[in-house]
Amino acid sequence: MPNTYTQIHIHLIFAVKFRKSQIQPSWKERLHQYLTGMIQANKHKVLQIESMPDHIHILFGMRPDQSLSSLIQNVKTESSKWINANKLSSSKFHWQDGFGAFSYSKSQLPQVIRYIQNQEEHHSKKTFNEEYKSILDAFDLEWDEKYIFHELL
Repeated sequence: MPNTYTQIHIHLIFAVKFRKSQIQPSWKERLHQYLTGMIQANKHKVLQIESMPDHIHILFGMRPDQSLSSLIQNVKTESSKWINANKLSSSKFHWQDGFGAFSYSKSQLPQVIRYIQNQEEHHSKKTFNEEYKSILDAFDLEWDEKYIFHELL
């Protein structure tokens, strides 16, 4: 798109279905590479990616010629297929419905990158749900408990 100039940075968060701890250390780097490749194939730029066994954080620069929802749907669908086809998980793998996407200015990127890099440290102090709710609150978003990522009961 000629004469179109943007600077859109998105911190994306989504979870494994029922928050099952399926992302294993033995293959999480391969998953990160696959997701990075998918996002970059859509002409966006991954700046940082990190996962915990039950969820993932991705910070990327987004181009304006694709909707966020279509990108995320494609990334989640294709990565689930890839995980299952490669038999990386001991049980059928699915991402949970929904996602969180939060925009940041360029000056905030170093802080967001550090935050994503330090997920293990954060989760030694806070659960994923506590973390996610605090992000929603920090962005002053109204949310409903019934739509927060749930564990299998």
